[in-house]
Amino acid sequence: MIGRILWTSGIVAVVAWAGYCVGFSVGQEKKATNRIYELRIYTTVPGRLPALHKRFAEHTMKLFEKHGMRNEMYWVPAEEDNKLIYLLSHESREAAERSWRAFSSDPDWQKARTESEKDGKIVDKVERIWLQLTDYSPRR
Repeated sequence: MIGRILWTSGIVAVVAWAGYCVGFSVGQEKKATNRIYELRIYTTVPGRLPALHKRFAEHTMKLFEKHGMRNEMYWVPAEEDNKLIYLLSHESREAAERSWRAFSSDPDWQKARTESEKDGKIVDKVERIWLQLTDYSPRR
C-alpha cells in the first residue's frame, strides 16, 4: 500500500514538473487550451531497458514527430531499472488517435520494432494517462 502511494505521488510530481517545464510562448495560449498530453509508462522485461532506450533514441522519437506527436519529456525512475516514463503532446485526442494509427502501421516503425526485438521482447507493460492543463496552470 505504501509503495503504491509513493509511486502515485511520484507520478504526480513528474506530471507537475513536466507542466512547468513544457511552457508556451506568448500568443500560444489559445492553442494550448486544446492540447492533450499523454503520459506513458513502459515497464520492460528485466534487463531490456537499454534496448528500449536505443530504440527510442534511434527510431521511435523521430517517428513520433513524423506522425504529428510532440516529444515533450522522458524520464527513468531514480530507483528502478525497468521503467521508461515519457510525455507526448497532441493537438487533440482525435489527432492523437490518428497519429498512433499512422505510427503503428508505418513500415519504418515495424522494421525498427522487429530489429530491436530480435533478442527478445522488450516491453512487458504499457500504461497510458491522458492529461489536460487546468485553467490555473502556470504554463497555460
